[in-house]
Amino acid sequence: MSDKIASENISKILYPSDEVLTGKELRLTQEYFLVACTLRDIFRDYAEVNDDITFLPQHVAIQLNDTHPALAVVELMRILVDEYRLPWEQAWEITQNTCAYTNHTLMPEALETWPVTLFEKLLPRHLQIIFEINHRFLEEVARRWPDKNNLLSSLSLIDEHHDKQIRMANLAIVGSHRVNGVAWLHSELVKKQLVPDFYFMTPEKFINQTNGVTPRRWVQQANPGLAAFLHQQLGEGWPTDLPLLSSLESLADDTAVIDNIRAIKFANKTALSQLVAQRYGIVLDPLAMFDCQVKRIHEYKRQLLNILHVIALYLDIKETGKTIAPKVHLFAGKAAPGYRMAKLIIQLINTVARKINRDPQVAGQLKVVFLEDYKVSLAEKIIPATDLSEQISTAGTEASGTSNMKFAMNGALTIGTYDGANIEIREAVGIDNFYLFGAVAEEIEESRRLGHHHNFYHQNPAMARVVDTLVSGLFTSDRELFAPLHHMLTEGDHYCHLLDFDSYCQAQRQAMADFELPEQWHRRALLNICRMGEFSSDRTIRGYARDIWGITC
Repeated sequence: MSDKIASENISKILYPSDEVLTGKELRLTQEYFLVACTLRDIFRDYAEVNDDITFLPQHVAIQLNDTHPALAVVELMRILVDEYRLPWEQAWEITQNTCAYTNHTLMPEALETWPVTLFEKLLPRHLQIIFEINHRFLEEVARRWPDKNNLLSSLSLIDEHHDKQIRMANLAIVGSHRVNGVAWLHSELVKKQLVPDFYFMTPEKFINQTNGVTPRRWVQQANPGLAAFLHQQLGEGWPTDLPLLSSLESLADDTAVIDNIRAIKFANKTALSQLVAQRYGIVLDPLAMFDCQVKRIHEYKRQLLNILHVIALYLDIKETGKTIAPKVHLFAGKAAPGYRMAKLIIQLINTVARKINRDPQVAGQLKVVFLEDYKVSLAEKIIPATDLSEQISTAGTEASGTSNMKFAMNGALTIGTYDGANIEIREAVGIDNFYLFGAVAEEIEESRRLGHHHNFYHQNPAMARVVDTLVSGLFTSDRELFAPLHHMLTEGDHYCHLLDFDSYCQAQRQAMADFELPEQWHRRALLNICRMGEFSSDRTIRGYARDIWGITC
């Protein structure tokens, strides 16, 4: 029974925590299991079209989606060397020409490392192959750059400084013929900050492929009202030829068209309001601005910055008696099982929401909702109903983002930082249709180096007043509950919430003022829609086929 349960855990437990050894073992086992099964499928299918394994790269492309499938490099070598009995050099050439690596994140925790001792226990043959790959690779580095000894340490597949860890990103880069990021800025940061020595050694490997999203799901299925409008204006071909949207720009001054866009958005907001009322008993006004942030909960994505601004709005109403146009803040997303700070941020959002939603003084002005159990079917309800899309990651941390594309494609204006695909979206939709705020990546790095977070908190009483509500007892009688968040903001603030706070609040004020001019707002929403043609996944996949897989289409 124990063996049966252990084997079933491989496919039953999703995202096991890697904070304990058993979780690490299960996660590595899962990664190898999926890689091994996939390669078996590949070799079975290949055998049906060719019995000469040396032609594998002409028929097969293996795209490593971040570091999690990086073991494919080693498993492919094992099969070619151990089972097909190919010479090492020939097997390595086949492997490199077959594999390519897409980096999806600049976050250190996503660049996996595994203890050598764990490989010794679970995958001893693969460890031998990794050591051999590393030995031959470092010999080549030493031969080509004998005067650059520092390269050996940074390029090695084995990190010798932390109890011997295998660097899976290094393995993926060495074993691939192409390495790409998923937005222009991200690809530049991969080359200049993440792995500059690899870029120095093989610059020809590194390219960019900006992400895209499919309009079949994110407009045609998620937003049937908008899809019907596009069918009427453009015919049936736009879902597979999204640049056709650009022809709608000539309709931006047509009052009847703008009224149509406005009606579509109102209908979507009404549908989402009904869902919220059914699930949570909270009544939303579809005429209010729907300000939405839906994505994985993480400190760098800065849901905390968003809720701090909500607290600032609440304090202004309470303390000054001022009124604001109706506004709804919607949050959704999941946190990793072992990520305590992310779960605390979710708890803070819900705690603030309870206080605000029950306060008669702000009724009709401000509502906050955290939509639980976030998934695609829920996203299909939220995204078409959104007026203002929150894309507020700390500059230099978000690889690309795709929700930013989904929201803009459905007529939401964006408030965002100069980060990830925000940069390209802003260029596409126009700077007047994007609420840019915050420091750029270079300023973020400088602020971290100088430790300026202390200055922002101590020299800005208005900001400190908002931050101190986390421990003041305003939202919960347990003043210690959110103390870790308060401590993080005032004693470290690695993701620079306080650096960008004033700029974010200013951009929010401008968006709220603009929303009170509905005809102009919905005209800009239409411009967002018709300028999003380049963000179809069709364009992205054509780029991979052309630039990485060698497929002409």
